[in-house]
Amino acid sequence: MRRLNLRQLILLLSVSAALLILANSFYTSHKTQRTLLIEHTLKANQAYASKIADDADNFILSAQQQLAYAAQDALKAQHDPQQLQAIVERLKRQTDSFNTVLILDAEGIALAITEPGREFLGQKMQREGATQALQERKPLLSKPYISVTGGLVIFISHPIVTQQGDYQGFVGGAIYLHQDSLLYKQLGRHYHADESYIYVVDSDGRLIYHREHERIGETITNNPVIEKVVNKQRGSQLLVNSKGVQMLAGYAPVSSADWGVVTQRPLQATLQSMDEQMLAVAKYSFPFFILIVWLVWLISRWISQPLWQLAQTAEHLEGPDTHQQINHVSAWYFEAAQLKRAMLRGLVGLNKKMGQLNLENITDPLTGLVNRRGMEAMLQELQQAEQPFSIIMADIDHFKKVNDEFGHVAGDQVLQFFAKHMQTLSRPEDLVCRVGGEEFMIILPGLEKKMAHKVAERLRQYIAEQLCPSVGVPITLSLGVACWPCESRSIEQVIKNADQALYRAKQAGRNKVQSSHVPCN
Repeated sequence: MRRLNLRQLILLLSVSAALLILANSFYTSHKTQRTLLIEHTLKANQAYASKIADDADNFILSAQQQLAYAAQDALKAQHDPQQLQAIVERLKRQTDSFNTVLILDAEGIALAITEPGREFLGQKMQREGATQALQERKPLLSKPYISVTGGLVIFISHPIVTQQGDYQGFVGGAIYLHQDSLLYKQLGRHYHADESYIYVVDSDGRLIYHREHERIGETITNNPVIEKVVNKQRGSQLLVNSKGVQMLAGYAPVSSADWGVVTQRPLQATLQSMDEQMLAVAKYSFPFFILIVWLVWLISRWISQPLWQLAQTAEHLEGPDTHQQINHVSAWYFEAAQLKRAMLRGLVGLNKKMGQLNLENITDPLTGLVNRRGMEAMLQELQQAEQPFSIIMADIDHFKKVNDEFGHVAGDQVLQFFAKHMQTLSRPEDLVCRVGGEEFMIILPGLEKKMAHKVAERLRQYIAEQLCPSVGVPITLSLGVACWPCESRSIEQVIKNADQALYRAKQAGRNKVQSSHVPCN
């Protein structure tokens, strides 16, 4: 099964994150705009309902004022039929507020009446509105009732009263809710082309205005908005109407008439523009998203390139030019640099293990230690891997005297004794070398000069406390310490620094450790 590479994983992660962020942004934006749009529409509908309610209030007050003025004229006419007829005709035509205007005496006899209804002139009017006006004898706005023509009517009246307080009848105007009138025009002009509409109900929840004429007179039940508005409340809310449609409704009462005005708009119509806007945003965002994906692909390729090159090289570590290939990898960020360094160190370790197969070429036959050739190879590998290290140069004190007094065989045994203990006191990664005669070198990878000095001191003390079996007396060491690359980039110079430190240890009386005086950069 083929595994995804780092470039593909970065691209997948980045694109997935971008998609999730984009989706979350669209979702959050959609929810926020939806909430704001609904709130704005509810507030606008409430304001609209309040405006229409105020208009209806003003209309009723204006109509009552007109009737009050006509009542004064009727009182002056002293039951003159022609003057009374002129009053009702003028009242009907001057504002178009009423469909029919009439004047009744105290007995309910029609003294003057406009079309339609002239056939009732001289007759006693017994319709609901007229009867109520005669009984209450005060300015009155009736509840809607069914007229003789079968339509819904509201009746506004004002009493005719003499200065002495004698009741003479009233002037009244009928508004046919199924026909055109000034009230109908005032309500109807607020109709919107965006599917908003208005309706008006009386205190019983009966429709007295609706854009659908056939619904006028219908009583609405189980509608929370109507229940609130007939109780003189104003506000807005989301509701489901009688046809199962979600509506955003604003409502306000008409205080002078016990009516309620409701302005509403379908929720779907309200949100349609937002949905179209979100689609437009998505359309214009898509090219930008493609650009982001392309940039992410380039960046992921740039990031993964060093690791991909190192992974390819790792499959052929045994190749002759592997070290050169690893060095050519541009490890520009921390993880890649660490991996590159680790591979170079590992390659050094691999080469070290492979070199063990040819120990004859790099091993001193007397002591079993690495000879000068092996030492030089080790130093070169550490330099190529840029692995810092310290070296300890060690020399046996008065070794010539040992050979002269005890013989060369004893001298060889002394060399073997020192070699054994140097290896015992060294770390597995350290390399102990015999570089010639009685001179030894210990290479300590990754160890700074101060720690190397402590290692050398521990070795000196240990050797000084041991009896050499071949001669029966302690034989001491003088040691010099230096480090690479802090003292110099040249390994030869660092070895020279260690030799000079060793020489100072000899001059100081032998059996001592001296570190190079060259400061670390």
